[in-house]
Amino acid sequence: MSADLAPEAQDLLRHVVASIVENPDAVSIDTSEDGDTIRFDVSVGDGDMGRVIGKRGRTAHAIRALVRAAAAKDGTAVDVEFVD
Repeated sequence: MSADLAPEAQDLLRHVVASIVENPDAVSIDTSEDGDTIRFDVSVGDGDMGRVIGKRGRTAHAIRALVRAAAAKDGTAVDVEFVD
């Protein structure tokens, strides 16, 4: 899909996830549309998923909240999924 979908949210998501993981070059974000919602599927390198999810999912929850706030600037709704 195109990078035109929620560019503010996608840039923020890439920056935050790349800052957390040990191998930022392995971060990939697949974008798709599901009705009115844009879905970001985030994949990271081996061993980095635990860093992104965090204890009890707190880091993942915080990332989702930040990206949804950035998507409001883009005027759209987003859903962030972390794919293993």
